[in-house]
Amino acid sequence: MSKNGTSADVAEEGGPSPCKQVKVDMVDPPSPLNFDSPDALFESLISPVKTETFFKEYWEQKPLLIQRDDPSLAAYFQKLFQLTDLKNLCRRGMYYGRDMNVCRCMNGQKKVLNKGGKVHYLQLRKDFDQKRATIQFHQPQRFKDELWKIQEKLECFFGSLVGSNVYITPSGSQGLPPHYDDIEVRVILLLLIPLKMKSELLIPGDFLYFPRGTIHQADTPSGLAHSTHVTISTYQNNSWGDFLLDVIPGLVFDAAKEEVKLRTGIPRQLLMQVNGTAVATKRLSGFLRTLADQLEGTRDLRSSEMKKDFVRSRLPPFYLGDGSHLFAPGGRFPKLDSRVRLRFRDYVVMTVEVADKDTSDETQEQMVYIYHSLRNKRETHMMFGNDNEMAEVPGLRFPLSHMDALKQLLSSEVISVKELKLNTDAEKENLVLALWTECLMEVI
Repeated sequence: MSKNGTSADVAEEGGPSPCKQVKVDMVDPPSPLNFDSPDALFESLISPVKTETFFKEYWEQKPLLIQRDDPSLAAYFQKLFQLTDLKNLCRRGMYYGRDMNVCRCMNGQKKVLNKGGKVHYLQLRKDFDQKRATIQFHQPQRFKDELWKIQEKLECFFGSLVGSNVYITPSGSQGLPPHYDDIEVRVILLLLIPLKMKSELLIPGDFLYFPRGTIHQADTPSGLAHSTHVTISTYQNNSWGDFLLDVIPGLVFDAAKEEVKLRTGIPRQLLMQVNGTAVATKRLSGFLRTLADQLEGTRDLRSSEMKKDFVRSRLPPFYLGDGSHLFAPGGRFPKLDSRVRLRFRDYVVMTVEVADKDTSDETQEQMVYIYHSLRNKRETHMMFGNDNEMAEVPGLRFPLSHMDALKQLLSSEVISVKELKLNTDAEKENLVLALWTECLMEVI
């Protein structure tokens, strides 16, 4: 799945463009899932398998199929997304490629049946009923509240973006040929209406996990009106390689301040040479060993861009109504004698960055940044080319001397303002006031 939510085999058909949020009613049945915390939600999703067992035996290793005969779970899953939802969504303005793909597997090949432009429901149903085509709907969490509720909690659990797709396939048909995803994606399937995976018939309430590279196909058995399933994918661009690319610039920046040899010039005309870079390779190998030695004694890894991209792109916290009361300062004003706690802890990250990257090395100053996702737009989540991708990440900037106090707030359930590790009472009060103003702090 690419960032715009299409799976690897349809990514080239998607088009960039955000769309307005569509209001769809909440599901009626009470949720059998546990939303008390991200950990509780995930464990209830994979029940009766325990989280520890899942990551020890299945994660990135092998598929897991959980078949459950639970009427309440089946009823809940069946309400997450239905064929009838498409009629209301089409009225609000859905587009081929961006929001939907229509396709069918024919002679072992995928045939795309998109018309182009705006999706009209009557044409969609005609392709579905007469051409036996599969309807793939991208990122339904943009419009379906319960999927928003599930996926924003999973983003807290994984610390990574979580996207989804809905596949609706007519009886006796198949949308995609056998295929696998060759990008960093882990897929979870929530079964809403029966479908067949290979020879296995899956029913509502069943759960299927498979890691990147797992060959899979799904078809609807004859005799059923249609099948519906949701794929939930995560961990794209979240590998050790991605993390290395993110933290190495910070390591080099710190090392260059201490190691004179890192500040000496490269050989003359090195950038113009086609061959003969053995000397440069040898020097770089030595520098990398220096960085490795430095890394052994580093207490804090400075991941910045990955954190900012995650916070910028993820879902906002789930709320009912307009949620304005959640994202405005409220409650008592924090003072020196107050006991406080951080709000929306799961939606906050801390980074250390250079305050002004355009200045020379001698004047660059490092600052602590607190970023959050409270003001993110649900309707553009995981949609390629949305306004969030280049937007400034909401947050606050503090002097590097505030890092220990911020770590206290991030790691404590409740703490007295007086206990914060800052030199003066004024600094302590100003810190919690800044967080309170940003809706990230409350007085207990």
